[in-house]
Amino acid sequence: MEFKYYILITLIIILILIIIFAYRNMSYDIKNERFLEKKGYNLGFLEYIVILDDGSEIYYIEGPKNGPVLLLLHGQQVDCFDYAKVLPELSKEFHIFALDYYGHGKSSKDPNKYNILDIGNDIIWFIKNVINEKIYISGHSSGALIASYVCANAPEYIIACVLEDGPFFSTLPNKAEKTFAWLGFKDMYDYLNQDEIDSFMEYSLEHNYLKEFFNSEKSNTWDKVIKDPALKYLENHPNEIPKIWYYPPELGINSIYALNANMQDKTGQYDLRFGVSFYDFSWFKGFNQEETLKKINAFTIVMHVAPNEITTPSYYDKNGVLISAMDKKDAKKVVDLIPNAKYVGGFKSDHNIHADLPDEYIDVLLDLKDELEH
Repeated sequence: MEFKYYILITLIIILILIIIFAYRNMSYDIKNERFLEKKGYNLGFLEYIVILDDGSEIYYIEGPKNGPVLLLLHGQQVDCFDYAKVLPELSKEFHIFALDYYGHGKSSKDPNKYNILDIGNDIIWFIKNVINEKIYISGHSSGALIASYVCANAPEYIIACVLEDGPFFSTLPNKAEKTFAWLGFKDMYDYLNQDEIDSFMEYSLEHNYLKEFFNSEKSNTWDKVIKDPALKYLENHPNEIPKIWYYPPELGINSIYALNANMQDKTGQYDLRFGVSFYDFSWFKGFNQEETLKKINAFTIVMHVAPNEITTPSYYDKNGVLISAMDKKDAKKVVDLIPNAKYVGGFKSDHNIHADLPDEYIDVLLDLKDELEH
């Protein structure tokens, strides 16, 4: 009788642990959409929308005035809340502005403005008319490209610049086609130009280049671990982003699903047409990357991830596809072109340093501030 009692107690404990485990996995705020409610308002962050003369809208959040201004420019397929992990600490030392640029978050979705000149010039307008003082600026990924444009064309407003793993030169025609990022943009283009598969989520599950890392000659791991559980979830939860209860956030699989949220599927606020502008290179029209970098006067830190020692030790996979934003050669070229730049590399992150390694990112920003002030 005692033995049965212990078995019952053990089973109840296991069940409770499973429920806690599942609840955490299903309630985890992958894209930090609840940042303001959970932390932001208490930290002094407020949200605003500014309307430009042509009717374009820029959504942004602003932190308390605890130091010089720091403008944060997110990467592609996310929004300003991608910086949620670093905002609490950075807001103690900076007056933070983090905005959604066009095609993302709550800012305008006008394909006519999906190019670096329009985005960059409107951000310069934002600096002059909303912030109206000198700033530190940090941009991640495509946000780093935009930050370089802003620094080159509004030097009088820039104290210092941080370019976080920007895809410099890897986005040029005849080179971009062999990058992981461009293959993802190709999926967006192909999806929008077909009528067989209803949702981009399903299309991406079928075509995503990540399959190359999961599958082998002996195993179709992508279908078993990623695709099939997501499709099963979608059967019961149509028009939602899959979230599988037995995948903890540390595993990153639910994050793969979340990154595919988009306005076309009505699952998110990212406009797939923005990605298409990278696929057909229209986003870069009139943007000379070399000349832009040469024009940056402010002290600049170029942050660069380390290659993955297991899968892509040279930044390239077995097919010669660039998996990172840029390789060591292009990162060095960026540093050499900017008159006053410093290379800071070796970050063990796939790409998103501020999210993967928030403490290290914070240290870079605070060390920069201390160096320039003292």
